[in-house]
Amino acid sequence: MSPAEQTAKPASSPGDAPAPGKPPVLLRATLAEVVGSSMRVAGLSVLERAIKQLHRLQYHVVLATDGSCRLPTYLPASVQVHKVPKPENLTTLRRELVGAIEVGADEVRPAVGSLDGVLRVTDEPSRRRAERAVFAELLRGDLGFVARYLNKPVSFFITRHLLCRLPFTPNQVTLGAALVGLLGALMVSSGGPALIVWGFFLAHLQSILDGCDGELARVRFQQSALGEWMDTVVDDGLNIVLFACIGVGVFRATGSPLALAAGILAAALHVGYDVIAYRELSLQGGGGEIIKVRWHLTGSSDMKTRLATGKRDPLAMVHTIGRRDFFILAFLVYALLGVPWLALIHALLIAGPLAVVAGAQVVWRARGGR
Repeated sequence: MSPAEQTAKPASSPGDAPAPGKPPVLLRATLAEVVGSSMRVAGLSVLERAIKQLHRLQYHVVLATDGSCRLPTYLPASVQVHKVPKPENLTTLRRELVGAIEVGADEVRPAVGSLDGVLRVTDEPSRRRAERAVFAELLRGDLGFVARYLNKPVSFFITRHLLCRLPFTPNQVTLGAALVGLLGALMVSSGGPALIVWGFFLAHLQSILDGCDGELARVRFQQSALGEWMDTVVDDGLNIVLFACIGVGVFRATGSPLALAAGILAAALHVGYDVIAYRELSLQGGGGEIIKVRWHLTGSSDMKTRLATGKRDPLAMVHTIGRRDFFILAFLVYALLGVPWLALIHALLIAGPLAVVAGAQVVWRARGGR
């Protein structure tokens, strides 16, 4: 029996079990860490952030506390609390945990999937520095130009200074942003020049807010399969509605039945692509991101991998015009220039190739492709 008093948390689910072969982690929450441990970085106290990160990385955590630091109300089953009222108790615990990784309750590790890059939080300047580093880690390599240099600075500001301080969940942010996008699509369908501009502006605003849900999920460690799928389905649904509404809006503005047909065709092609893409995601086990689908017609690697590794082949360049952040902004520019019908052509240029790629996948599967 250890001389340090021990309290073990019972396992709540099989997913709480630490990964085999990993060393234990000794998490110090003592008087030396009390100042930084309670400061909030991206919506979580530094101590809570450390616990959630270590749990996600499947480490067995031994939380050594002398009662100085306030512990979170809920602790995962992978966390065992040891009371170390005296410094010698902590010394004894260190001797018992041979090979353990020792971390402090006032330390922030910005990379979600790594324990490297330690930033100690001791005051407000160091707290802000750690928070900036946490958000900097969200700039993935597969982001498009518009998302990285226009949308992300705005969405980061909203997430960091507003959403992280409110009790909204990432899924609630997804649904709230979807309502903004749906309102924008309906305004576009009115056919009025001013309403079309404002409609595309709301669609662009939704595109920005669409980044906030994922940011909030990552900085709070609230990622889930449901959230990933919800984000994908909402975006695809809004694309379909927007394409159809553009056709209706241009038809009302010009009286051209070709515009109405073009909008409906673009929406229908997108529906067909989505149905096949979702089936492929299910078969390939790629989660809820369509960009992870491996298409037979475009090679063995998925587009997310190509973009993340910096590979800028012709296919990746063509993919750019179909990125949601890019074409939503382009639609707004067309409306501001008084040529919203260009959005119809752009929508067809997006939906047409997608339908061809998806159709080729169906043929390939029918011929026994695996």
